[in-house]
Amino acid sequence: MSPMGPGGLAAAPPAAEPLPRSIFKKFLVMLCSLLMSLYVFYCLADRCQTLPGPIIAAGAASEEEEGGGGGYLGGSAELPPWQAAAARRKRLLQRLKQQQRRRRQEAAPGVEMPAGGGGNRAGGSGGGGTAGTLTLLLGEGTKRLPQAIIIGVKKGGTRALLEFLRVHPDVRAVGAEPHFFDRNYERGLAWYRDLMPRTLEGQITMEKTPSYFVTKEAPARISSMAKGTKLIVVVRDPVTRAISDYTQTLSKKPDIPTFESLTFKNRTTGLIDTSWSAIQIGIYAKHLENWLLHFPLGQILFVSGERLISDPAGELGRVQDFLGLKRIITDKHFYFNKTKGFPCLKKAEGSSKPHCLGKTKGRTHPDIDQEVVQRLRDFYRPFNMKFYQMTGQDFGWD
Repeated sequence: MSPMGPGGLAAAPPAAEPLPRSIFKKFLVMLCSLLMSLYVFYCLADRCQTLPGPIIAAGAASEEEEGGGGGYLGGSAELPPWQAAAARRKRLLQRLKQQQRRRRQEAAPGVEMPAGGGGNRAGGSGGGGTAGTLTLLLGEGTKRLPQAIIIGVKKGGTRALLEFLRVHPDVRAVGAEPHFFDRNYERGLAWYRDLMPRTLEGQITMEKTPSYFVTKEAPARISSMAKGTKLIVVVRDPVTRAISDYTQTLSKKPDIPTFESLTFKNRTTGLIDTSWSAIQIGIYAKHLENWLLHFPLGQILFVSGERLISDPAGELGRVQDFLGLKRIITDKHFYFNKTKGFPCLKKAEGSSKPHCLGKTKGRTHPDIDQEVVQRLRDFYRPFNMKFYQMTGQDFGWD
């Protein structure tokens, strides 16, 4: 029975006391923890959708075009978010490979290309700017140590060769010179590999550092990395090369001595100063002897710097054969720039516009005393003849 109040009416029950503040705080903490757990679970479930917006959008667009609507792979039910993102990723990679096949077929009409790309299994540098960018954004491909290296020579035409090779869809290359085997060897192979671009199966990873050819330790170090590494040497008339080398230095240090004074230890006796790097680099036979201690001659390709100018497609054909690549780079990729005096690309890698090497290439050489030039030719002649015999090629410098 409820207690009776005045006048015989039942008394109202006592009012409930408010929750203690500590219990309220605990409730809030538990609620926040629950929400946070749900958010973390959602993020983990949706982790595959963290690609950049334009890539996801492109994937969605391709699915709408290819799937015919109604879910993934033509199904009526949608996949979970993480599986859907994986499907988008796979489709984009397939489209990337299709684009590469189309580019190769357009470059070499009538030639059926294997799906893996190219016909080489060496590894390499970047062909096709769009393809390379998508590969990087998708995180596909692997960073590999180079399977081919342009090891020399300075002022021989190495930059031109690398730029021409980058047009090939199965070649990917480092832009800057790593100088790993001469200046940065102590950093280790992991550091060197990290400099390399990502490559898909069938692509070749390349780099160029012309100073390797004259670095005594470089052959053993490269052989230690991989005995099967393919080596490319771009050589040029050593007299013209020395003058070009001097011209480059002169552009940076206008106050250096004249070419003539640097060439001779004693001008009267005509004794050549072989300690001057511009002269020393051109003694190709001497440097090649060091490389042949570690690599067979068949693993080294010698490219003529002169023919790279007069017949770029012909020399690039030899290089593509050496690397095990389809001959995709042909005459139609080049035009001759009369102002610069050497060939340029009609379309550079990842661009639809013509491309010539920068203003630092093709500098006008200073006038050199012809007596000095002739003495240099006499000096280099026996070394050139030995180099011809060692390589089995007559480069026609004498």
